[in-house]
Amino acid sequence: MANHSLGELYASAQELEEAQPQQAISKLRDVLLGEQANDAESIKVKEQALQSLANLYAKQHDASSLRKLLTDLRPLFALIPKAKTAKIVRTVIDTIAKVPDSTSVQLEVCKEQVQWAQSEKRTFLRQRIEVRLATLYLETRDYTAAISLIGKLLTEVKRLDDKLLLVDIHLLESRVHTALRNSPKAKAALTAARTAANAIYIPPALQAEIDTQSGTLHAEEKDYKTAYSYFFEAFEQFNALDDPKAVLSLKYMLLCKIMLSSAEEVPGMISSKAGLKHAGIEVDAMRTIAKAYQDRSLQGFQEALKEHEEQLVKDPVVHTHLSALYDTLLEQNLIRLIEPFSCVQIQHLAELISLPLETVLNKLAQMILDKKFAGTLDQGAGCLDVFEEPPADEIYLAALETFSNMGHVVDTLFNRSQKIMA
Repeated sequence: MANHSLGELYASAQELEEAQPQQAISKLRDVLLGEQANDAESIKVKEQALQSLANLYAKQHDASSLRKLLTDLRPLFALIPKAKTAKIVRTVIDTIAKVPDSTSVQLEVCKEQVQWAQSEKRTFLRQRIEVRLATLYLETRDYTAAISLIGKLLTEVKRLDDKLLLVDIHLLESRVHTALRNSPKAKAALTAARTAANAIYIPPALQAEIDTQSGTLHAEEKDYKTAYSYFFEAFEQFNALDDPKAVLSLKYMLLCKIMLSSAEEVPGMISSKAGLKHAGIEVDAMRTIAKAYQDRSLQGFQEALKEHEEQLVKDPVVHTHLSALYDTLLEQNLIRLIEPFSCVQIQHLAELISLPLETVLNKLAQMILDKKFAGTLDQGAGCLDVFEEPPADEIYLAALETFSNMGHVVDTLFNRSQKIMA
């Protein structure tokens, strides 16, 4: 009878979700926190009520109520199986993540739940919340805390031999070291994740994460062809799962094409069936960059970066490579402009390329030091003097070749003398 009334209470709450959300919240809290029986059927109803309540709070962007809900549910956690508890806690934390600008609340919630799980000796739950906490440290760029927590987790999990959790931790470790620009450690952590993954079955979503990280590391090494193939694998798996991360994989695929000087292929990829499915601001940002690169337009490049700052500048993977691409584009444009001159005013170059004088001056100085062209800056006159490339002096190469041949002759004579003496 109690189960029947509990089900009815949940059904009436569902009816009110759209029209009267506050009343629905009140009824759902009664379902969860009321003094009803906790048999299997009741637990099932309570789980559904929890999901509905969490979604209602998320719709209202009420992260603090979700945080309080976890504390309120602790008496219930003492009565239900530990596996169910772990599932409920992770569900609520995932729901908090859907609330915009809730990173600080997520950090606090994870720390609170770690302390509670520790006091209740719930190791399985604590370790998984700590992985989530380390991920949040990475997002907030607290790399020291992330590495410290990951190190502690690795020691524990290796002892327990939990392969699936080990894959997650090593993958997270690789992402932290990538953010710190420590490629050797990032590659070592990714190799460890792959080794652990080979011993078990891993979900397609996790395999796609591994492929994405592999693509990121290959892109860091300027191996854009291999990076593209990894991003493509990740995209196919995310796309099959209808995971929103598919659009990021597509974005990185387009980035690789631009970095391989194949920007003309970008529109075709975007207009394909898979591309159209993920059409949106992320893909539009890459289309704009591809167009600017094809036109060799620095102004178009800068406008794209300003217009799509969130998608291009704030994405660390894209920003790193676009900075290098912009420098290359700027150098190519400057070399093309100064080619007809032996002496040219720097102000004139700045006007031709539509960039501030200071930016052009600094770039020219860097290019001269990098020996991209022979010249000198006359800052007094505000001019750039360009020199003819001096012809290569072949006498040094000829001398080195002569010494090499003489060494070979002496070695041959020495070997012959050794045979005669024998």
